[in-house]
Amino acid sequence: MTEEPGERVCLTCSDLALPMRVVELLGDGLAIAQGDAGGPQEISVALVEAGPGDVVLVHAGEAIAVGGECG
Repeated sequence: MTEEPGERVCLTCSDLALPMRVVELLGDGLAIAQGDAGGPQEISVALVEAGPGDVVLVHAGEAIAVGGECG
């Protein structure tokens, strides 16, 4: 993950990681999260420690970091 200003890009595949706010934990490492665009989505939070209200960076449906800003 690169942290250049305005860019959050996966170093492996060059895709963007998008900030999303965790709305609800579902169990089994899954959560419902809301981003700036579109409706709520089910994501995996298995790789991070996140809870409702936390902003996570999501890449390919997987939260890969906690922190950042979300609309």
